[in-house]
Amino acid sequence: MRLTSLLTAACLAFSASTPAFADHHGARVDASNAALEQVLSDKRRDGDRSRDQYRHPAQTLAFFKVEPQQTVAEYAPGGGWYTRVIAPYVAHKGKYIALNFGPSHSVPSKYHESLKAFPTAFPKSVVEQNAVPAGNVAAYTTSDAPEELNGTVDRVLIIRMMHNMRRWHIADSELSHIHRLLKDDGLVGIVQHEAPESAPWSEANGERGYLTKSDVIAMMNLAGFELVDDSNINANPADDASYEKGVWTLPPSLAKGDEGRETYNAIGESNRMTLLFRKAN
Repeated sequence: MRLTSLLTAACLAFSASTPAFADHHGARVDASNAALEQVLSDKRRDGDRSRDQYRHPAQTLAFFKVEPQQTVAEYAPGGGWYTRVIAPYVAHKGKYIALNFGPSHSVPSKYHESLKAFPTAFPKSVVEQNAVPAGNVAAYTTSDAPEELNGTVDRVLIIRMMHNMRRWHIADSELSHIHRLLKDDGLVGIVQHEAPESAPWSEANGERGYLTKSDVIAMMNLAGFELVDDSNINANPADDASYEKGVWTLPPSLAKGDEGRETYNAIGESNRMTLLFRKAN
C-alpha cells in the first residue's frame, strides 16, 4: 500500500501518541563552531547572506547536529544555497553527498534532462564554487546510489522539498532510499514550509508548497523514522500560508512580480517547521 493512502490513519495515531517537544524559538543554539562561522562569513556567500535572517543556517545545522567530520547528504539541492554552506563545512574532514530524485513519469518533464546530468555536473560545480577536495564530494539520484553507500550516511538534510515529494507522489520511494543510506544512528533533518493544522486540504497538500506538521511527521513515521525533536528556529508567524500562488508569492520568488511586493517583502520568507528524525528501532 502506498504511503499516501495510509496518511490519514497515521495522522490520527500521531495526534494521540506524539509527546511534546521543546520550543526552540528564540533559544540560544550553540552556533559558535569556528569552522561553520568561517564558512558563513566567506566572501563566496556574499550573494547568499541576505537570506540568513530567514534561514538561520548556523542554528539549523546545529539543531540537526551536523559536524565537520560527518558524511552529510543534501537532498534535492536545487540552486545550491544550502550547498554553499554544507559542502565547505563538511567536505574537508568528512564527505558531502548531493542526492536527487530521478526522472520519472510523476516528476515534471522539465527536470528530466538536468537530472540525467546531475551525478556528473553537480559535483563539478560544488568543487569549483567551494574549493573543496573533489574526492570528498559525490552526487547521485537516489535510485542510482551505489549499494556500498547504504548504512554509511550520518545526516540527510531535506530542506524545503517535502511538498514536492508529496505532490509528485514520490515520498514513499524516496524516503525508502534515504532510510537505507543512513547509518543506524543517522538522523534526518527537515525544513519545510508549514501550513496551519486547520488549513483546508487545498492549501496544505503540497501544491502550494505548504504541508501541515502532522502530515510531515506521519509521512516520516510511515517510512520508518521517528521524531527526535521539533524547533521553531525557522518559524515566521507573519506568514498565513494562504496565497493564491502559494509559497512562491513570498520572497525570494515574489511570483506576483511588483504586485504587493512591499507587503510580501515585509512578511519575509515562509513560516517553516524544523524537524529532526532518526531511524525507528
